[in-house]
Amino acid sequence: MTRLFNDPDDFAEEMIEGFAAASSRWVRPVTGGVVRSTRGAEPTVAVVIGGGSGHYPAFGGLVGPGIAHGAAMGNLFASPSAHQVHAVATAAHEGRGVLLSFGNYAGDVLHFGQAQERMREAGIDCRTVLVTDDVWSAPKSEIEKRRGIAGDLVVFKIAGAAAEAGMDLDGVERVARRANDRTRSFGVAFSGCTLPGADEPLFEVPAGRMAVGLGIHGEPGIDEVDTPTAAGLAEMFVAKLLDELPDGVTAAGARVVPILNGLGSVKYEELFVVYRSVHRLLTDAGAVVVSPEVGEFCTSFDMAGASLTLLWLDDELEQLWLAPCDTPAYRRGAVAGRREVSADELAALDDAQEIGESDEASRDAAAMVARALRAMAGMLDASAEELGRIDRIAGDGDHGIGMQRGSRAAADAASAAVDAGAGARTTLHHAGDAWADKGGGTSGAIWGEMLVALGTALGDEGTVTPDAVGAGITAMKDAVMAFGKAKPGDKTMIDAIVPFAEDLSERLAAGDGLTDAWTHAAGVAAAAAEATAEMTARLGRARSHGDKSLGTPDPGAVSFALSTQTVLDVLKENN
Repeated sequence: MTRLFNDPDDFAEEMIEGFAAASSRWVRPVTGGVVRSTRGAEPTVAVVIGGGSGHYPAFGGLVGPGIAHGAAMGNLFASPSAHQVHAVATAAHEGRGVLLSFGNYAGDVLHFGQAQERMREAGIDCRTVLVTDDVWSAPKSEIEKRRGIAGDLVVFKIAGAAAEAGMDLDGVERVARRANDRTRSFGVAFSGCTLPGADEPLFEVPAGRMAVGLGIHGEPGIDEVDTPTAAGLAEMFVAKLLDELPDGVTAAGARVVPILNGLGSVKYEELFVVYRSVHRLLTDAGAVVVSPEVGEFCTSFDMAGASLTLLWLDDELEQLWLAPCDTPAYRRGAVAGRREVSADELAALDDAQEIGESDEASRDAAAMVARALRAMAGMLDASAEELGRIDRIAGDGDHGIGMQRGSRAAADAASAAVDAGAGARTTLHHAGDAWADKGGGTSGAIWGEMLVALGTALGDEGTVTPDAVGAGITAMKDAVMAFGKAKPGDKTMIDAIVPFAEDLSERLAAGDGLTDAWTHAAGVAAAAAEATAEMTARLGRARSHGDKSLGTPDPGAVSFALSTQTVLDVLKENN
């Protein structure tokens, strides 16, 4: 369990501050994460990586010459927001374009995707390469749906070496995709991890058993078996990965880089005992082992577990894999010709949010928005433990914490905006950005998008009528469906959002007042959220666990329904 922390809510920020102070030879802090503190003689393509905190040395520990130019670092197991990714990418950009690379998780895909669009709108060529190395997370026929785990290191290292060699963005993207295509990983766990301030781990493994096919965000394994010997685990790893050879690769005669990765609590000595058998088994299969790695490269806080990654080389990938690099946590050879970057060169875009003009009617509506968000924050704070329990059934257990942090940040941002004289639009936009920044993950991205869409619909001038609210809720629904690509029946928040928005619109069109219409729609949302218990997850982290979530409602749908009820209470108080 985690023993050393101050306020759990401040853990990630304090960790990043301490890491940057301890690693100033390589990195400097910027909004949203860290970037290199040095540059070479000539500008290069900027490789920007990232994801949630809790995985050190991924992601900040891999920033430096020869690997990444910057790392966007979200809260624990929560993706960084689009705002954070954009800030890091802007600070890291050297004028030759940006490659974003990260594990294939829904929240990261949403946030990094938004940041990519913002970079392109600013005239900067920006590309994305997802890491999809986890063989257990989806079948071969759906390889594009697989998660990224310790194979992150491979893709980041290859991309960084290509950039260091002076390749253009097309070239860096090409070799990064090839590295991902030729990388496969398989992970197991003996116990779950415990987040700072939590009383219990995100999942538990019975004594003498081993979870198979785990993710790196506290997700439980997809299968469970008796704990094998070290040799038995090596045999399981190698057999599965030799059955997952990339297209065009035959083990006999192929050159392969094995990476045995500890997930947090397994000791190096144990890993060496496992690697002893891994090395022999690969050699027995006729493979030529090149530059093996044993250690911690992508962890899951204090989880007891391990993963094996195999990178099947070709001549170009081998040259890039063996190229020099110098980062806080991973070094090879010598990197020369660096100069320290000045503070002016590192300056990212001004993140200050302006307060535009508004009229009294809109400011009154903004004040009510702030009260509603404050009430939601209180409700979600009280519900965080139960939402986390629901999420642990087939997810990573952090939905309650994410909603707690996101709603609290949104409420604070809304209050500050109202105090500064903001109207409804500006207040909701500030709140949405804050929720996405602090909540992280898929739910943080979605709630941020919802609040921004609602604010855009309401504007900063004029009285907010019931019809305007109805139109705003519909805009929220449409934005989320376009943003997250989920549909009713996928067992997500959408299963509560869609019926709520549709029922509210129908009631308002029939002439009901806002409070009466909202009362009925909130009841519909609650029933819809409960009905998700009978659905099988088709999107998100729960998808890879099949029917495991049957009998349990989707936590995102539940938290949305609870939020509609809380807003209803505020509406009633205002009447």
